[in-house]
Amino acid sequence: MTVVRLENGEEKVQCNHCNFKLKKQKDGTTTQYKRHLDNCIKRRINLSGQRNICVVPSTQKSESVSGVQSWKYDQARMREVISHMIMVHELPFSFVEYELFNIVMQSASPYYERIGRTATTKDCWSTYELEKKRVQGLLNSVDKISITTDIWTSNQNIQYMVITSHFVDMDSKLQKRVLNFVEVLPPHTGTCVCDAIYKCLQGWGIEEKVWTITVDNASYNDSAVRLLHDSLSFHTTLPLEGKLFHVRCCAHILNILVQDGLSEIKSIIENVRDSVKYISASPQRLHSFNEICKQLQVPNKKLILDCCTRWNATFAMLSCALDFKQVFPRYQLRDPNYKCLPSEDDWQRVEEICSLLVHFNEVTKIISGSEYPTANLFLPELYNIKEILGQKSESVEPWMKNMAQRMQHKFDKYWGSSNLLLSIAAVLDPRNKMTFIQFAFPVIYSENEATTQIGIVRDALYELYRIYLDKHTTASNQLMENDSQARNTSVQGVTTVWKGKGPAVETGRSKFEKFVRNVDTVQHVKSELDTYLQEGVYICEGDSVEFNALDWWKSMNLKFRVLSKMACEILSIPITTVASESTFSAGGRVIDTYRASLGTDTVQMLLCGSDWLRNLYDMKRKPKFTEDVKAISLE
Repeated sequence: MTVVRLENGEEKVQCNHCNFKLKKQKDGTTTQYKRHLDNCIKRRINLSGQRNICVVPSTQKSESVSGVQSWKYDQARMREVISHMIMVHELPFSFVEYELFNIVMQSASPYYERIGRTATTKDCWSTYELEKKRVQGLLNSVDKISITTDIWTSNQNIQYMVITSHFVDMDSKLQKRVLNFVEVLPPHTGTCVCDAIYKCLQGWGIEEKVWTITVDNASYNDSAVRLLHDSLSFHTTLPLEGKLFHVRCCAHILNILVQDGLSEIKSIIENVRDSVKYISASPQRLHSFNEICKQLQVPNKKLILDCCTRWNATFAMLSCALDFKQVFPRYQLRDPNYKCLPSEDDWQRVEEICSLLVHFNEVTKIISGSEYPTANLFLPELYNIKEILGQKSESVEPWMKNMAQRMQHKFDKYWGSSNLLLSIAAVLDPRNKMTFIQFAFPVIYSENEATTQIGIVRDALYELYRIYLDKHTTASNQLMENDSQARNTSVQGVTTVWKGKGPAVETGRSKFEKFVRNVDTVQHVKSELDTYLQEGVYICEGDSVEFNALDWWKSMNLKFRVLSKMACEILSIPITTVASESTFSAGGRVIDTYRASLGTDTVQMLLCGSDWLRNLYDMKRKPKFTEDVKAISLE
């Protein structure tokens, strides 16, 4: 409605839709204006809008008939989806102002209205707040949450801490959500890191649900985890007196172990690395090297330069260089300035090293996943590594013997005592059970120590099961008590209670249901854990690699009501900080040199929102091999 002045000077209130004029009330009442708008036909037509006809392809492959339906262009929905695109694909806010983007959008729909970067920023914040409520609801629906955390320095010279949650939802599906990506001010003492983590947990209201934290071996993490353990103990009782709470990143420990072993052949690795650097330093050298490759018909067309702090990148460089070991000496004949040629004996050692590292590389790939449970997969590979190191430590080659012994020393330092989490998770894999523990521990430990460690694992397993059983019994008793109170106050149905003119009468069905509830809460002579362990190990019919322990426990939920919940929550615990490191990789792309002025709150909004939207659309990140190595094409 708009106030207009007539020629005679009188003021009227005019409808913006039909131009009908109403008298302006002196007392300011607006009832008649609202009544007119409610009945205005043109306003109804404008609000409903003209709907277009859209041809929708059939979703059934057997039918070729397409459906026809009407649709209405929605600018608000379009802006919402554009904000999703900006966050998921790590685009700048100014993307919506690109000329060709607007041409594409207006070609797709003439109703599209241009939006600016400021409006897009506000839309992204709205999306972030909406998805945050969705994640909060998901966290509220679970009992146990595990977190991983790590610290990273951006090109802004700002240090960020990421906190990622891991849990199993109501459908027994493994879920992962990035909760926070916050700035942590130096110095990084244990107290500062603990305070930052605890503040984030309080912000989400999950301090009573967190029961494990996975971190790397940075010196401040031990102190931070110890302080966090004490703080959380005031809110809740951690299972097994907190023995499962501190989880050390297994991938980081493997890196330390292998790097210590590789120091035995440091000079050889440096020769290979310098050779790759020398050849890739100029196009002329690459061309000459490539000509020799063509003459020898070498199939590999790329050299790899490693990141020296990542052993798996060093392994990739060495294994790739082996394909060119006949090319390097021929290249030296053409270039007398090439001085770092590995000898034939060096290549022999590189080949033996690669045959050892391939086992570690396979283990790292297995435990680096975040879309499937990994806690149950590591102990079998740990046993295999221990056995291989034992064989290599008896090698006749002094250098190999020394390297294997150094790696064994690191192995015993970190895994010399039983890791309860890895052991319990392995037992809760139906392909292992206690049979694998009895098979592997005599290899990992000495004969006498193995018996002790097996007993420790069994006792911890039964103690953890009793905790879950007590919780289940308490919940069942509470439910039965609530049902009993409800029956005393109201009629639940004709099969339960009949009420006539006299007092309520309890039927036979209601008596039987009460009996079933009472029996179900009483522990049987043979517990679910006893039954599970006494049954034989599960033999996979197909490929064992495709087996998912969570899916198996979901299918056994009716048989193992208590044990299945315990198993799913144990298997959801991550044993690496890979999920946090992948967020740092995304952070490096978001905070590039062109967007280094982004505020810390905006960075958190973009990275957390991107993770949440990827889960909303069920989009998985593809692993990027180029983050740790530099591939140098010879063509």
